[in-house]
Order: sequence, then structure tokens, then C-alpha cells
Amino acid sequence: MLKSELRKVYKQKRNALTEVEKQQLQESIYQQIFELNTDEIKNVHLFLSMRKFNEINTLPIINFFREKGKKIIVSRCNFEDDTLSHFYFEKDTQLELNKFGVPEPVNAKEANVKDIDLVFVPLLISDEKNYRVGYGKGFYDRFLSECRKDTQTIGLNFFPPIKRIEDTHKFDVPLNIVIYPK
Repeated sequence: MLKSELRKVYKQKRNALTEVEKQQLQESIYQQIFELNTDEIKNVHLFLSMRKFNEINTLPIINFFREKGKKIIVSRCNFEDDTLSHFYFEKDTQLELNKFGVPEPVNAKEANVKDIDLVFVPLLISDEKNYRVGYGKGFYDRFLSECRKDTQTIGLNFFPPIKRIEDTHKFDVPLNIVIYPK
């Protein structure tokens, strides 16, 4: 299938999940994350969940990494050029929703993309080669292409990978792994 078709199908599938199903799926995802070896990781980039899009709740992941002494980094969208700016997400960081309902930091210290050791990436679906379908603006592909070569990238998804996304191109950045409920 093409990305545009997959985007429609997996938005519908995600929206069809009940709260109970979503909670069970998230618990499986959280457990896998909590078992990762992150001893060498200092700075973790996470997306802030968009409730209106039924995304995986990242707050338990943020709390887990904070308890382990890791610095949390989140992003702000630049809609003029479809890029992301990155900021340290402290306990006192204020958030406000942008025009698309994405929570973003407003009073935070800017972070350098080269300092990020681990990135958790939102997605709608991925394939067996760890290419992903997101919301279609290319924010994360641009961001991941700026990261260090050794930065770990992990996609988070409610659904197992499909065989193949038909229309990947040279600017798509595959992830290291995708975590989904087992």
C-alpha cells in the first residue's frame, strides 16, 4: 500500500481502539521500554502525545527516564519549513497547544540535536525494514537526518509492522527498531 492509503487505514484502526484495548497495548509497549538497556543514554527525545490523534501516552515513559536521571528533550514545530526545534523538558516546563493540537514547550532551554542519544518516534504504521508512515509533513525524517549516526531511534506503535510500504523514497529515514505490543 501507499503511504496515503496506509495513513487513512491506520488512523481509523487507532481511533477504533477502546480505552481498555489501548491501555493493554500501552502496558505491553511500556514493559518493553522499561527493559531496554539505557545505561549509556543521557538525553532522551520523546514526542508529547496528541490526545486528539489517540497516540500512545508518553507520560509514563517520560517519568521512567526522569527517575533514571535522564534528561528529557521535546520539540516545537516550525511550520514555515516543516522542521523541529528541540528543548529540555523539565518538571516546571510549561506547555501550550499549537494550531494542530500538538503540546509544545514555551519556557524551555533549547537543546542541541547532536546531544540527543535516543529518539522515540511517533508513527501510524511501519514496515519490516523499519520505515514508517507518519502524518505526512516530513518533520521527523528531517529531524532524524540531523541526528548523530549513533543516535538510537525507536518507533512506538499500537500495530505490528506490515510487509512493505510501497512508496518509500531516499529522504525516508528507517528506524533502528519499532516497539509494538507483543
